[in-house]
Amino acid sequence: MTDPHPYFAPRDNRDGGPEDPAARARGGARAPLAMAHRGFSLDGLENSMTAFRAAVDLGFRHLETDVHTTADGVLVLFHDKTLDRITEGRGRIADLPAATVDLARIGGTEPIPRFEELIEAFPEVRLNVDVKDWNSVATLASAIERHGLHDRVLVASFSDRRRRAVLKQLSRPAAGSAGIVSNAVFVLLGAVLPTPLMSLVARRALRGVHALQVPVRYGAVPVVTPGFIRRAHRHGLQVHVWTVNEPAEMHRLLDLGVDGIVTDRADLLKAVLQERGTWS
Repeated sequence: MTDPHPYFAPRDNRDGGPEDPAARARGGARAPLAMAHRGFSLDGLENSMTAFRAAVDLGFRHLETDVHTTADGVLVLFHDKTLDRITEGRGRIADLPAATVDLARIGGTEPIPRFEELIEAFPEVRLNVDVKDWNSVATLASAIERHGLHDRVLVASFSDRRRRAVLKQLSRPAAGSAGIVSNAVFVLLGAVLPTPLMSLVARRALRGVHALQVPVRYGAVPVVTPGFIRRAHRHGLQVHVWTVNEPAEMHRLLDLGVDGIVTDRADLLKAVLQERGTWS
């Protein structure tokens, strides 16, 4: 529901077609976005600098990650609200000072990176940032402003309110993806409402949204269907699918015309795109 954003360009455009988010809807050709989910690690070292470096070394230029904020206001890259699952540490990140979080080790070996560490290490990489808590709204917005990252980040969250709150604090637009409520509106109403009425609904529900980032299905409800993709492109929206780790499913989704795939298996997605001649 918004104009094309620089986050999505330049893209490899082998057929000379348009490069904006609705390119396929108008008959253009674009290479799909390949997004490494929390970096790439077969050893479970998610959201570590080792995992991010492995993805970049494979040639990935879009990394998906998550942010939480410590009790003293430091933005860190971590999925869970607590340290318990993948580190030897314990406790909620929001309740701990950065000095304590710094002592925790992912998989017993890797420190938890700070947001600035990643953007400084890989200045050409673009980040799909999932805002996991309300404490991170102000800290992420501040980091985007301080480092001029408006064209390098896509702000995502299951919460539409959190995503909007980040974007509202920025001096110029960053790309955004829909939260769970907006996605549900598009999935459930898009198939039944007439196009003019759906356009009115989408204009409000998807304000500031450039992409629909969705699973193949929500429970028993299929999401990524040919009709869903056509509707998204008609409204100028990209479709990114998470988290896809099987080559056959990657091929199927790319054949349907999705605009991006988020994967834990960056190695397999790269091989699939190379096989299709769309790895840039």
